[in-house]
Amino acid sequence: MRFRPCIDIHNGKVKQIVGGSLRDEGDAARENFVSELDAGFYADFYRRDKLTGGHIILLNPASSEYYEASKRQALQALRTYPGGFQLGGGVNGQNAAEFLEAGASHVIATSYVFRDGQVNFENLRRLVSETGREHLVLDLSCRKKEDGYYIVTDRWQKFTEVRLSHGVLDELAGYCDEFLIHAADVEGKASGIEKELAKMLGSWQGIPLTYAGGVGSYEDLELLKSLGQGRIDVTVGSALDLFGGPLSYRRILELCGE
Repeated sequence: MRFRPCIDIHNGKVKQIVGGSLRDEGDAARENFVSELDAGFYADFYRRDKLTGGHIILLNPASSEYYEASKRQALQALRTYPGGFQLGGGVNGQNAAEFLEAGASHVIATSYVFRDGQVNFENLRRLVSETGREHLVLDLSCRKKEDGYYIVTDRWQKFTEVRLSHGVLDELAGYCDEFLIHAADVEGKASGIEKELAKMLGSWQGIPLTYAGGVGSYEDLELLKSLGQGRIDVTVGSALDLFGGPLSYRRILELCGE
């Protein structure tokens, strides 16, 4: 299990938020932490520890008055650590190449690929043709309903009709290099991981995948490692001491074997 660093950017600031509180209207979110430092600082911090495969997420839609400020922060981080980060948030067939050229190792896509509740394979193939499979990560972030976990889009606000399963993972794995999966119901709450989701992901044998959401203790990390059978990488956000939380960044690196 590898530790994957994250830099979440909202309204032009590096933040940690409660994922389920994010709203496009008014660019609102419940904030756990707002940094006085810019994205370049965090990118350089992770660069010095030689951590790779982390992600930068733009949490404003392109229509937001804050989007350009958030994008500037993201581009600064990519320039600071070229090849060190994947980038997601509003990625589509028109702008994917721009972010790769700016220094992203991969682009991360959700809403462009999942349209009208389903997988839009036309858009997915267009994106692959722009990036190459080896530079694409699909974000399969999900929220729970009675019969399972369903992929959500538009900054976790809209449910699709696609239930996350081994079959869906098998089908989509041929189009991308990795999966990123936020457990959106617990994202930013540090209240414990989604055990059922972690178990399902850990029992799948395929391309690399990263889990994010709910980690609030070192025991959560050990549980994720166990349920995930060592196959799942992890992101820790609000609980991390870098973002005002109680968990030691250095201790987490030790637990993850970094």
